[in-house]
Amino acid sequence: MNILAMDLGKNKTVVCFYDSNNCKHKYDKAVTSPSSIHDIIVKYSPDRVVFEVCSAAGWVRDIASALGIAVQVANTNHEAWRWKNVKNKNDRSDALKLAQLSAMNQLPVVHIPKRPVRQKRTLIQYRHGLVKRRTQIKNNIRAILDKEGCKMADRRSGWSVGSIKRLTEMSLHLEECGIDNLWRGQLKVELEMLDAVERCIAQVEKKLDALGENDKDVQLLQTVCGIGPRLAEVIAAFIDEPQRFKSGKQVGCYAGLTPRRYQSSDTDRQGKISGAGNKVLRSLLVEVSWLGLRHNKWMNETYHRVLRGSVSRKKIAITAVARKLLVRCWAMLRDGRTWSDSAVKQAA
Repeated sequence: MNILAMDLGKNKTVVCFYDSNNCKHKYDKAVTSPSSIHDIIVKYSPDRVVFEVCSAAGWVRDIASALGIAVQVANTNHEAWRWKNVKNKNDRSDALKLAQLSAMNQLPVVHIPKRPVRQKRTLIQYRHGLVKRRTQIKNNIRAILDKEGCKMADRRSGWSVGSIKRLTEMSLHLEECGIDNLWRGQLKVELEMLDAVERCIAQVEKKLDALGENDKDVQLLQTVCGIGPRLAEVIAAFIDEPQRFKSGKQVGCYAGLTPRRYQSSDTDRQGKISGAGNKVLRSLLVEVSWLGLRHNKWMNETYHRVLRGSVSRKKIAITAVARKLLVRCWAMLRDGRTWSDSAVKQAA
């Protein structure tokens, strides 16, 4: 088999053309651009193209697939892809290692979805970034007021229409501030940024809602009590192709909701969750699981069964609820069935 391994850089790409029959290889290079990558693939016409997962992985995968060439994308977070004890590391050695692992079928790979799914994932993650900005701005506003001895209402009530109106009355444009009340100018700037971010979030969510209305998977997942459009679209986008998972355990591992394990001789212990996979998916699952305890009978029963009456097991219990919720949503997508008690038993 002829393998073309590429070490994709920001501006330059080093390629290694590897013949698995005689283990001979040669190097080449190209500019990291769609046209140059297309030309280098056509030049060597390999049986397989291999590269690491990175920001350019999506469009490189599209080019190779359009040419009818098999693609493998290496998962660089896997333990097999570590350079800790390597003394000489460069772009050529990276490309050669990719080719050799691929030839031995020992390359840890990651799933790269099609372009429409990648675009939707990007918009979901962009919204998540905007929400984090909003939280940071709100924290900045609270910090400004704390320094001046001014109190705000706690939690959501601090950001009601009335509270925002009072904050606006306290603020001033920076050019109107004297040396003793510059904090009022800072408050004005933060409030303007908060308003801008709020409008951006609303705009992004409006587009996501429109996409969700035409997505049967998103509509299917919303039949679950406690799951709204935000979590439904995240699960549908990141699960993508349910058939690529062989079991619910793989789904839990994909979201990083399964515990780390250390086993040696008579020692066999489990630690905290692995934290692998997408953080947006994992954080939303945990957040919805906490809220679902109030509204979803199944979530509440699962939580208290794992909790065993121990306050110290709260995180363990809510993680178990989040994992089971994800597994059952995966089963629904796999089978194309709406939520039902029988579906819950089959997924368990």
